[in-house]
Amino acid sequence: MSIKVSSISKNYKAQKALDTVSFSAEKGQIIGFLGPNGAGKSTMMKILTGYITPDSGEVLIDDINVLKQPLLAQQRIGYLPEHNPLYSEMYVKEYLQFCAAIYKVDKKQITACIEKVGLLPEAHKKIHQLSKGYQQRVGLAAAILHDPKVLILDEPTTGLDPNQLVEIRALIKVLGKNKTVLFSTHIMQEVEAICDRVIIIKKGKLLVDKNIDTLKENNLQTIEVAFNLEIEQKLLEKLQNFASCEEVSKNTWHISFNTSDDMRTKVFDFAQENSLKIVALKTLNKNLETLFREITI
Repeated sequence: MSIKVSSISKNYKAQKALDTVSFSAEKGQIIGFLGPNGAGKSTMMKILTGYITPDSGEVLIDDINVLKQPLLAQQRIGYLPEHNPLYSEMYVKEYLQFCAAIYKVDKKQITACIEKVGLLPEAHKKIHQLSKGYQQRVGLAAAILHDPKVLILDEPTTGLDPNQLVEIRALIKVLGKNKTVLFSTHIMQEVEAICDRVIIIKKGKLLVDKNIDTLKENNLQTIEVAFNLEIEQKLLEKLQNFASCEEVSKNTWHISFNTSDDMRTKVFDFAQENSLKIVALKTLNKNLETLFREITI
């Protein structure tokens, strides 16, 4: 396991930031670490990187105990914190050379990193001259400079414009092929676009730890259909893969099915077979954002 978290708890006086949280992650996984503000995401990330210590529990990075051997563990971690700390008066290359010296990395890797994160057009500038999006790229370049096995990214796409979002998402997907990537975000479309797995915490407790595909498979497909005539529920129960139904207004029903297949054609066939006309029809499938709200509210 690249990451193994066992029963981590952390209190800030009376506030329980993390409550016996456990999870693990393997190489090649991109994990969305989600939760409402104050859920404990940043606290967990700081514990994973050895920045703060938990009150109890254990963290292993590449089988190295972060609490007992923090420097050795940190050599295997690339970390981009939420508030990207940069030396704004330094030039981009100068800053990355400084980071390379800390990690004892060959300076030849700097150019490769600059190209990888799309910084080449801005590499001659001082960091304070860069836009927020390019400053995020500098932080990401510094995080991957020493080729870490684990990448921990706290809100990595903050301040990026739509084009930059697409580019950084693509980069994270490429990096995730041979690293373990754990990143937090509030953008659900981002999670659906690049993550293999989702971990959701609330008030310090782990609520969900599932693969994206499993999360979607477990979700009922719901269709809203309006018929031209009144019908009885018993008739709808004959539909293939029927799970439940509710009449939400006169002749208009919400019908749920235990399948991910598109059931609209089946509903059309059903209407014809029973001499009904469909006045309106649309799917009401829950997306990740809806599920997140249901879990965390």
